[in-house]
Amino acid sequence: MNKEYVIGIDGGTESVRVGIYDLYGTQVAYGVTEYKTYYPSPGWAEQDPNDWWQALKTSVKKALQNSGVKKEQIIGIGLDTTSATVVLCKEDGTPLRRALLWMDIRADKEAELISSTGHSALKYNGFGKVSPEWMVCKTLWLKNNESENFNNADRILDFVDWYTFKLTGRFTGSISNTTYRWHYNSEAAGIPKDFFEKVGIEEAIEKIPKDIFNLGDKIGGLTKEAAVELGLCKGTPVAQGGVDALNGIIGLGITKPGKLALITGSSHNCYSLTEKEVHGKEIMGTFPNAVVPGYKLAEAGQTSSGSTIKWFRTNFCKDLENDNDVNVYEVLNNEAEKIRPGSEGLIILDYWQGNRSPYADPNVRGLISGLSLKHNREHIYRAILEGIAYGTDLNINNLRKNGIDTSEIYAAGGATNSKLFLQIHADISNIPIHVPEDKQVSCLGSAILASVASGAYSEIEDAVNNMVRYNDEVIIPNLHNHEQYQLYAEQYRKAYAEFYQWMWKTTEINHHLLV
Repeated sequence: MNKEYVIGIDGGTESVRVGIYDLYGTQVAYGVTEYKTYYPSPGWAEQDPNDWWQALKTSVKKALQNSGVKKEQIIGIGLDTTSATVVLCKEDGTPLRRALLWMDIRADKEAELISSTGHSALKYNGFGKVSPEWMVCKTLWLKNNESENFNNADRILDFVDWYTFKLTGRFTGSISNTTYRWHYNSEAAGIPKDFFEKVGIEEAIEKIPKDIFNLGDKIGGLTKEAAVELGLCKGTPVAQGGVDALNGIIGLGITKPGKLALITGSSHNCYSLTEKEVHGKEIMGTFPNAVVPGYKLAEAGQTSSGSTIKWFRTNFCKDLENDNDVNVYEVLNNEAEKIRPGSEGLIILDYWQGNRSPYADPNVRGLISGLSLKHNREHIYRAILEGIAYGTDLNINNLRKNGIDTSEIYAAGGATNSKLFLQIHADISNIPIHVPEDKQVSCLGSAILASVASGAYSEIEDAVNNMVRYNDEVIIPNLHNHEQYQLYAEQYRKAYAEFYQWMWKTTEINHHLLV
């Protein structure tokens, strides 16, 4: 009897990763293909959906070739992508323009307008400011600034919705994405139509998916066309997927309250499941049933983390990049590890693409304070790691203020490739950090959903119990470092109030000069 496998697709910010897993969570092969991000203006970020599909085809074929698995042995497909990444397309899926990537914050004026309505749907923001990253804000921007594209679009989709259509021929919505970024409420009336009407995008109601499914629901099988292009079998079950980070919560094995998930990559996100409804201006949520039915989700996040580290590497480490025998991050980490906590007086605000939590402010920017002639590249690199960790610590404290337990962290993603980065997080927040065996938890989470849709497991928790494993790797806080970091963390916490108006003005000047 042939062994059975599932595929997990992870459409991230920089690439699409495809993992092939057995039904015990063992990854047998991996395929990765990058795609390009365009930055037409400061704060803007776009990608071409056609690049996503070409990259997916390449990644699936790479994974199959590397695995030795036959296509007939694949019994299910699950997926996740970035969110809110807005695609305007025709009924056949043809994009009308490049997609507005999740980190795009051009819709700041629309976000201000939406925030001013005071509508009950804004409870997900604690009735505070709405982030311009969210679907509603970007959709309003497209209507206001590209009315021809907006009016000609038959569909307004998130990235995962577009992938789902390409795979199955169905337009479906994930409870993960729609709750998370469309203000959908499965415990009330679903899409808040009066809210859409109030902010002026009532046309979008007919263009976004109407069939909303839970994570792991079987929504159909691969179409003949998709199967041929991907090198898989027609009819292979496809699970309803969702937000990359939320699938990552499942890949971490978190299906109940009591554990804090730290999902890292281009951004940093802190998540916790809870039984109670909580709303606060410093956090996002709580989102009902967005991950596991019966539980609500609380979130606090940072827009720029891994993307800022990559920016530093790309622009200031070209000498290392040109040496094929050098692992750039290994060199940077080894150098930065020799510097004491606080980077000898440097503090960095991690606002390269604005701030998501707790300020929801698109008009602030990254800032480096404390530079002297003593400082060099490794100081700045370590200060970036510390600045990101200060921001995470602030978000953890805000979750605590809203009654969310944060005594242990379960971490995954890019940051887990650096023991220095994890140690800095643990030291600043004084919290132990657990790391799973498979650190690509979004891909694993999608594979778990595929196993449920295929019928191999009856529910998500059953699949998690069989497919997620932890080793003995736990990052323990250094109390001496923690005490030293508190002085710098306090300065970080004060900085927004001190500098946001100055940064607003600087951003305004730049916008004015670009017009």
